[in-house]
Formats: sequence, C-alpha cells, structure tokens
Amino acid sequence: MTLQQRHWGCLLIIILSITPALARDIQVLGLFNNMAILDVDGKQRKLRVGDSSPEGIKLITADSEKAVLEIKGKRITYALGQKISASFASDERKGEARVWPNHSLYTIPGAINNQPVQFMVDTGASWVAMNTRMARKLGINYRYEGDQSVAGTAGGNVRVFLVKLQSVKVGEIELQNVDGAVIDSPTSDEILLGASFLNRIDLMREGQMMLLREK
Repeated sequence: MTLQQRHWGCLLIIILSITPALARDIQVLGLFNNMAILDVDGKQRKLRVGDSSPEGIKLITADSEKAVLEIKGKRITYALGQKISASFASDERKGEARVWPNHSLYTIPGAINNQPVQFMVDTGASWVAMNTRMARKLGINYRYEGDQSVAGTAGGNVRVFLVKLQSVKVGEIELQNVDGAVIDSPTSDEILLGASFLNRIDLMREGQMMLLREK
C-alpha cells in the first residue's frame, strides 16, 4: 500500500449499491421551454435540460411541442403525451474503460457532474471520495446538501459529508446518482473511485490492466 493510499485509508461504511434498470415505460406528461415532466415506470420525473433521471434518462432539449431524450446513448424526439414503447431496449456495446498502472497507482481521467477530474481507482474506498477543496471546485454544496457523518481512516476519525453526485463518468461508462463523500481533512486532490461506483460495474484484470465494464 502506498503512502497516498494509507493517507486516505479505508472508509469504514458498507455501501449497498443497486444498478438501476433501464426504464421500459416512459410517457411525456408536460413540456416547457428547457424543461419536461415525464412518467417513468409510474414515477414522475421533472427534468431540466442537461438533467438525468435516476433511471438514466437525460433531457437534451425541450420546448412546448417536443422533447429530445437520450437513453443509453440514443437520442429520440418525443411529443407531448407520447408513450415510449415498452419494447425499447438498447443493444449497444457495453461501455468500457481500461486503466493501466501509473507508478503502481491506477489513475484515469473522468468527469463528475460533467466536469473533468482525475480519478484513482481504490477498491478499498467505500465512495467516490474527495477533499473539500475539490468539492468546492466542482460546485458541490456539501455543507448544505450533504449528510454529515464520521468515518474511520488510518489517521483517525474524520468528518465526512455524504452527497449524491449527479453523474460520474469514466471512459465510456457514465452512471447517475452515485454516492459520494467529501472528506473534511487535508488529503490529496486526487479523487478516489470507490465502491459506490465500482459495485455498479464489472471490474476485471487482464494482466496489469484493469478493465471496467458496464453491466
């Protein structure tokens, strides 16, 4: 274990992650400029342009007549009241990310909430975790929106703020509503890609390479 990894330590909380299923029953209930109201499997979702629902449906554009939705990488235009067929399913190739060791650490560029970041893959971390400086840089209002808790690390107990990250992207894989943690303690600016993301994908090793693949 490197000094950097020991500094972060293992955050001692068990996260139970459930991969959201692709929605099969979607209806456009309301259309406005830059906003749409959808019924997704019986649950009402209000999306503004750029937002994604917990089911992974992203609103690209909207006006009073139509909305453009992106589902599993496919963009389709829908009118008010139109219902998306339950037979819709994506047969696209599953997204992947390949990570090679960099001085014994597995680092890879990615994005949080559509903003570029550098990740370090850490299977011992419970969350996608960052320090307060990086959270502020990414515009995450952790003090207002986060749930305050305490986690044990190799350096002792530290205060953490548990937050929801709208999106986390690595390579071709993008997940919505990922559990994150903001660590209120001096740490590296590197962001840990922990179990709250890794548990929702398949992780394999091919020699020294680490392969991340969408489930």
